[in-house]
Amino acid sequence: MTKKILQSKKSILFIVILIVIGCGTINLFSPSDDYALGLQLDEQIRANSKEYPILKNEKATAYIQDIVNTIIYAPEIKYRGVFAYKVSIINNDEVINAFCTPGGFIYVYTGLLRFVDNEATLAGVLAHEVAHAELRHSTQRMTKAVGLDILSSLVLGNNPNESARIAANLFTGLALLKNSRDDEYQSDEYSFKYLYSTRKWYPGAIKFFFQKTMDNPDILGLRTLLSTHPLAPDRVEAINKMLKQYQIPPPTEENLQYRKYKEFLALLK
Repeated sequence: MTKKILQSKKSILFIVILIVIGCGTINLFSPSDDYALGLQLDEQIRANSKEYPILKNEKATAYIQDIVNTIIYAPEIKYRGVFAYKVSIINNDEVINAFCTPGGFIYVYTGLLRFVDNEATLAGVLAHEVAHAELRHSTQRMTKAVGLDILSSLVLGNNPNESARIAANLFTGLALLKNSRDDEYQSDEYSFKYLYSTRKWYPGAIKFFFQKTMDNPDILGLRTLLSTHPLAPDRVEAINKMLKQYQIPPPTEENLQYRKYKEFLALLK
């Protein structure tokens, strides 16, 4: 009888955990796990110089790092001092993209740097990547990807080493850096909030990136980005709603920084 009661309790616990995970409200990985995974990926990226040629330009890297350093002092940031929030530039003009690993290792392609027109837009894109790390999207997806048998072992404590094996099997390469549509919309929202809190840049500046992608859909470097991200018009509309909600006035040179950004682009030549 006691054994049946125990099994019933375990079954109920298991069902509850599945529901919670399905709702995206639990993450089996700790923030320190996010950092460790990001560090592992950073090592893989730097070891693959053919696919990810890191630009050795200290001044250009410092410029982008300064932007990130300002963003992560927004009051909404939880993991400053826990995550790396370290910037690297990938020297590839044919790719218009940026990405962030768990734990805050940020990579920006030179193609994206040349594509955007002002510092605020770049700050909006970087804030979007910071949001993916802060909201821990990758390890939340890893949690959902865990098989039921493995999950039960973790929940019921039958195999305490299983989480390490899951990480090794599920996080090889950059496959799980592909975010869901909801992840992208949420990171857009937080990009706005971070920039709004800094009071340095026009908070809706990421919409200029979306608008430019709509105006240039045939650019080769945008094809991968457009195939893996939500439709830009929807994202522009969402940002415009926030601008209206927060009663943000039209942008100015002071909070867009066109001239300063042109000086930065000269560093890449």
